[in-house]
Amino acid sequence: MATTNDLKNGMTLSIDGQLWNVVEFQHVKPGKGGAFVRTKLKNVLTGKVVDRTFNAGVKVDVANVDKREMQYLYREGDEFVFMDVQDYDQPRIPAATVGSAAGYLLEGQAVTIAFNDGVPLYVELPAAVELTVQHTDPGLQGDRSTGGTKPATLETGAQIQVPLFITTGERIRVDTRTGEYLGRA
Repeated sequence: MATTNDLKNGMTLSIDGQLWNVVEFQHVKPGKGGAFVRTKLKNVLTGKVVDRTFNAGVKVDVANVDKREMQYLYREGDEFVFMDVQDYDQPRIPAATVGSAAGYLLEGQAVTIAFNDGVPLYVELPAAVELTVQHTDPGLQGDRSTGGTKPATLETGAQIQVPLFITTGERIRVDTRTGEYLGRA
């Protein structure tokens, strides 16, 4: 248990049976009336962002979130198998928990997985990864109807938009948060 005076960005709270990350907070002391804390909270599982106001000094339940460095091993059916680099434990994470990160996972890649009471919450990838373009059509000179981009399939199976000069077999950097092309590797 903590009070609203102890809030920090990135802290995980348990409110109404759900886990929320504190995105930002502001302690407000108006001229008259009691002080309060205005927060922006993001749901850990759904990603929904809400604004919530607490009276100053109110007790809030801080969730115990354990972030562990893991290495991606392989996919087996609807589960992804990771290995804890500390104790070599191999938890199986459901595809629903991995979510869109699955499109950027390569075997042997290091990721961070957040657990709450032994239950995996989400998989955190590095901000950018290097992947090989498995297939893309050749770009035609003068084809600017699509803003100078074309679809490309990566080695992981993910589809992204790349510039016309990218060819099959090239290594590129991809932003894992937005799925955008960042440049050649």
